[in-house]
Formats: sequence, C-alpha cells, structure tokens
Amino acid sequence: MATHVASLYPLPAKEALKEEFVGKSLNDVATPAAVLDLSKVKSNCNRMLEAVEALGFGWRVHIKTHKTTELTRLQVGGGTGPVKIVVSTLVEAENILPLMLEYKSTGRVLLYSFPISPAAVERLSVISSAIGPGGLSLMVDHPGQLESVSQIHKSTSITPLIFLKIDMGSHRAGVVPQTDACYQLIASVVALETAGTCRLLGLYSHAGHSYGGNSRAAAVDLLRQEFEALLVTTEAVHSVLPLRPLILSVGATPTTTSVRNLLIPDLNAPTDEQTAIAALRSTIAMVRERKCDIEAHAGVYPVLDCQQLATHALPTQGPNALLTWNDLAFTILSEIASIYPGRGKDGSPEVLVGSGSLALGREPCKAYDGWGILSPWNRKGVQMPSEDLEKHAGWKVGKISQEHGILGWGGKPDEADLFEIGQKVKIWPNHACISGAGFDWYLVVDGSRKGKEDEIIDVWPRWRGW
Repeated sequence: MATHVASLYPLPAKEALKEEFVGKSLNDVATPAAVLDLSKVKSNCNRMLEAVEALGFGWRVHIKTHKTTELTRLQVGGGTGPVKIVVSTLVEAENILPLMLEYKSTGRVLLYSFPISPAAVERLSVISSAIGPGGLSLMVDHPGQLESVSQIHKSTSITPLIFLKIDMGSHRAGVVPQTDACYQLIASVVALETAGTCRLLGLYSHAGHSYGGNSRAAAVDLLRQEFEALLVTTEAVHSVLPLRPLILSVGATPTTTSVRNLLIPDLNAPTDEQTAIAALRSTIAMVRERKCDIEAHAGVYPVLDCQQLATHALPTQGPNALLTWNDLAFTILSEIASIYPGRGKDGSPEVLVGSGSLALGREPCKAYDGWGILSPWNRKGVQMPSEDLEKHAGWKVGKISQEHGILGWGGKPDEADLFEIGQKVKIWPNHACISGAGFDWYLVVDGSRKGKEDEIIDVWPRWRGW
C-alpha cells in the first residue's frame, strides 16, 4: 500500500511556531505573512452553521481554502450529527484523516471531490481502510472512472460511496443532465452497484460561475438552478433505482451563503429578489417531496475575500448587512518598501510593498481593476470602508510581479494618505484560496480583544503538496 504522501511534506512544528510568534505584535514580524482574525472566522462559521440548521439542510464543509485542522474544527462546529468533509486534493484527505478518526462516535464521511483517476487509487485505498465502511465517498462524471472505483473496492473490500458530479452550467467538471452521457453514467454506476462494488449515495453540483454574480437575486437563482439540475437527474436515477434515497449536495460559497437570504425578514426587498427567493423555496419543497436529502457545501466562506464581496450574494448595506468589509477575516500582512511621489495617475503617488503575485496570487476581481485592496489597519485616521467594493476609491494593488506589489491611489491625488518606509499594512486579497497557498502557516489574531487586536494568539500550519 502507498505511504501517505503528506508525510513527505512535513509541517513546521506547531509548538515551535507558537514559541516564535505568540505574544508578538503583527508590527514585529517578518512580511509577507498570512493573517487570520479568529473573531471574524468564528462569526462566519457560526452564521453558516446556524443557517443550515434553521433550514434543515445537511452540511458538508470544504477545507481546500485554508488547509488546516484548526479551521476545519470551527467549520464542523459542535453538533452531534455526522461530520461531513469535502477535499479537493489527496494531501488534504491525508492530513485531515486524524481529525476524521476523532469523530468516530458521531460518524464521519470524507468526500474526495475531484473525479477519481487511476493515480489516486493507492492513496484513497489507504484512506478508505483507515476510516472504515461508509467513510469514503468518491466523485465520478464518466464511466471510465469506475475502474478506479473497482480497484479501491478490490484493494480494501470496502464499498465506496459514489456521488455523480453534475454540470449545471459552470462547465468545470461534471456530466450534463438529460444527456446520453448522463444516462450512460447512471447505468454504469447502477451496474457496478449491482455487482456489489459501490453504492450510489447522491448527486453533487458546484455553481462555480456564481462568482460572476452581482446580486442576491442572482445568487439565489443560481442555487435554484443547482437544485433543479439535480432534481431532473434524480428522475433518471429513480427510473432504474425507484426507491433509492439520494443526497442532493449543492453549493459554491455565493450560492450556499445565499440561503441566509431565506431567513431575512426583508419585506422591502426588490421584486427580483423576492421572486428569486419564492422560486427557491418552491424548488426546495419539490426536493423534499421527492424524499431527497438536501446537503449544502462551501469552502471560502469562513475567511471571505474581495471576490466574495463582489458577488453581493447577501445584503452588503443596511440593517440586514451580512457580507461586508468587516466580515473579511483574511489579510496579507505587508511592508512599505518605497514611495514614488507623482508617479501614479493624475500625479498621485505610487507605493511599493513586498507582496507580489507569490503572496497575493494573480486572480482578478470583477469589481475593480487590481490584485488586492489596502485595508485601513495601521493607517492613521483611515476608517473601514462603508461603500461597496465597486465604489471604493482608496489604495489598491494595481500592478504586481513576483515579489513586487505596486499600490495605486484611486481617489483625488491630494486626498491620498501618506506612508513611511517600513510601515506595516494589511491587504485584502481577491481570492483567499489562491493567496493562502503561498504560505506555510497563518498568524492568528483576535480582533475582539480590545487593546490587543494585533497580538498573535496562535499559529495554524497549512498543509502543502498534492
């Protein structure tokens, strides 16, 4: 059997990291550094847990964004039900395995969400054997992948559980509903199940194109479309397995978090939002009439980023605001390295920071032209933005190369605040999943500790590799 590849990517010792960093101020550590605000992370996790519980949905946490055991615990929460986790890479699965084993008494199910291929068989077999029967789920979207499913069963004598990946419009992965390819895939899985080699557990969708949305109505409607794509596929499954209960697993962070719109008593919402919410409620009712179990999944919601702000999947203003600048829990700590007076637009200054594409990523955000937004942290007299991201006129990372980030000013030239060489600043990245990948650990602070908001209280090692 294969050795866990995770062991070939040894993590820095957590105790050594804590000894080095805990108790220090963010102003006293080397940059660039990845920083999490624990109070914001907990708030984002708890809001999501409260929403799925209130709506009676099952819940599966995606851990690809942060790749840490500590944040996974916060995503799972303290409930008594089965712990359901979804991973995108094998090394995530290997690293989270010890935590999965802790949850033996409550039940645990790990979903490897990348369509299975032969290269993954040995490592998934080790994981399946460790978790035990009913513990490993696999994703398939093509009959050719079923040989790998058979190999895992042969190696472990444990029957893998199967989700069919359904393409509901994002065209990243999945089989399109109501096509010959879909019907063939269902028939192939049923044949394999009949042979005792696997068991069909449910259908899975991911509305990745919801990142392009710009309103509550758009996010809610895409969630409805996810459900409907799975519903029509359920009909095809039930034509050959008429009594099979199925899990319908839906979500991307914009669509999954948009379920919280169903819990907002907003009688003054625009007509399109009210229409979208009513249509989603109707579709959810149909799912339940078919005796299907609803499950939501999401990944980046605990930390959030500029891309998520730009979706407007939840209210961003007013008394019901649920998606604001204050909810962004992840920043890149950087340092002012140089200042170039008059070099920017309309004679405004430009500023060099030591965080380029390796620290921030090169993921665009549709709301503005740039690679990150400078937060007000450690800038005298600067307040948290109150306007939407699209209208923000402050400092942004306008140009990047490998290690260089160039801050440009978006307002009137004479209104730009000034910096000092060596001054520490924080940048909100566009995409937390990508920018986090450049770091081996997170420095954790707690913004709710009055007077000690910048004191490092913990360090969370990130898993590396594939």
